[in-house]
Amino acid sequence: MTEAETTSNANEGLAFAFSHCEALVREGDPDRYFATLFAPAQFRPHLFAIYAFSLTIARVREAAANPMAGEIRLQWWRDALQGEARGDVKANPVAAALDDAIVKRRLGRQPFVDLIDARVFDLYDDPMPRVNDLEGYCGETASALIRLGSLVLCDGAEPGGAVAAGHAGVAYGVTGLLRALPWHSRQGQVYVPADLLKPYGVTREDIVTGRGGPGLLRATADLRALARRHLDAYGAARATIAPLARAAFLPVALVEPYLSVMERPDYDPLNSLVTIPRWRRLWRLWRGARRMG
Repeated sequence: MTEAETTSNANEGLAFAFSHCEALVREGDPDRYFATLFAPAQFRPHLFAIYAFSLTIARVREAAANPMAGEIRLQWWRDALQGEARGDVKANPVAAALDDAIVKRRLGRQPFVDLIDARVFDLYDDPMPRVNDLEGYCGETASALIRLGSLVLCDGAEPGGAVAAGHAGVAYGVTGLLRALPWHSRQGQVYVPADLLKPYGVTREDIVTGRGGPGLLRATADLRALARRHLDAYGAARATIAPLARAAFLPVALVEPYLSVMERPDYDPLNSLVTIPRWRRLWRLWRGARRMG
C-alpha cells in the first residue's frame, strides 16, 4: 500500500469516527448536541469527540454486568489515554476521535483520566455522602467537560473562565442528576447527598424503593437551591470567559428552565419526567448564543 493510500484510509477512518461520535451525542446527549451546532463548524468534530467520550464513560454501569466488569472497562480507557492499552486503540471510533482531538487541540490527558476516576462512583450503590462530595463529582465531570470544550474552541490557548466553568458545571450537573433521579433510583443509585436527606428523615432505602414523600421534596428543593447558587456564581464570573470559548457554556442556558419545571406543584422527584419541548430548548440555546455574541 502506498503512502497516499495509507493516508487516505486513515482520513476515511477518522471521518467515520467523527460521524460516529456525532451520532452518539445526538442520540444520547441531545442538549449538548444542539448546543454544539451553535459552535463554529471547524471545532464541532472535536467537541463531539469529547462529549461522546464522556457519554461512553457515563454509560459504563449499564453496559457492564457488575462493578468489577465496569472497573475493567474504565481501566481500558485509562490505558488508552496513557498509551498503555493492548491492541489497536483506534479501532474504537470514540477513542480514535478523542485522540485526534487531544493531539490537534493540544489538550491535556489528565482531565480525561480524572473524569474516568470520578465515574467509578457510578458503578456502585453507595450513596453520595455530602454536598461537598457532590460538588466535587460534578466538578470532575460536567465542569471538566465545559473546560475541555473551551480549550477546543480556543485551539489549545488559554480560554479563561476557569471559575465560571467550575460553577457552570456544578449547576448543570446537579440539574441533570435531579432530572435523572427517577431512573437512578430504580437502578439503586442515590446522588442526593446523605447530609441533605438526614435532616428530613429520608434514607437511601426510601428512595430506591420508591418511597419519596415530603422529606424528599424538601431535600430536592435544597438541591435545586444549590444549583441556583452555582448558576448565579457562574453568571457573576461569565465576563472572564474568552469570547471564542463561550459556546462550550451554552448548555447551561437550559438549567433555569429545567429547574423551573421541578418547581411546579405537581412535581414528584421519583416519577416526574423533567423535560421541556424541543422548540423551547432550541430557542433558549439560540438566545444564549445571541447574548454571548
